[in-house]
Amino acid sequence: MSFDFSADEIFEIAVEIERNGAKFYRLAADSVTDADKKKLLIQLAEMEDEHEETFKALRNQLAINEKVLATFDPEGEAEGYLRALADTRVFYEKKIDKTSLKEIFKAAITAEKDSIVFYLGMKDVVPAHFGKQRLDDIIKEEMSHIRLLSNELMALS
Repeated sequence: MSFDFSADEIFEIAVEIERNGAKFYRLAADSVTDADKKKLLIQLAEMEDEHEETFKALRNQLAINEKVLATFDPEGEAEGYLRALADTRVFYEKKIDKTSLKEIFKAAITAEKDSIVFYLGMKDVVPAHFGKQRLDDIIKEEMSHIRLLSNELMALS
C-alpha cells in the first residue's frame, strides 16, 4: 500500500523527533561530569524543546485541508509507519561514548542529518495541497542545529 501523508502528520512526527532529541541531549548531559559540557548539552536539549514548540505552533497554523488524511487508513498504518521511522531513524539509542563531547556531537550531527533526510523523504509523499511547502520550515530548523553542532565540534579540535 502506498501512503500519502498530510503536513499535519509530518508535524506530529516532527514534534516526536524533537522530543526524542531533547531526551538524547539530556541523557548525554547526565553522563558528563564537566559542568561546562553539561550546560552545553542542556542548552541543546532546550533548543530541541523550543523546536518542538515551533513545530506545534506550525501544526496549529495548518489549514483544515492540510490536516485531512490523504489516504483512507482506518487501521492507522500510516501513522505507525511515520512513528517507526521517527523512533528508529532519528535520535535512536546507540552505543556512543557519552563521556566524550566530541562523540556526542558526532552522534548528534548524524541524528540531525537523519532527521533532514526523513523530512526530505516525506516531502516526496506529502501532496502539495496538503501543506508540502511547510516541511521546508522543519528542514531549516534542523539545518540550524547542524551548523551549531558543527561549530562546536570544530572548536574542540
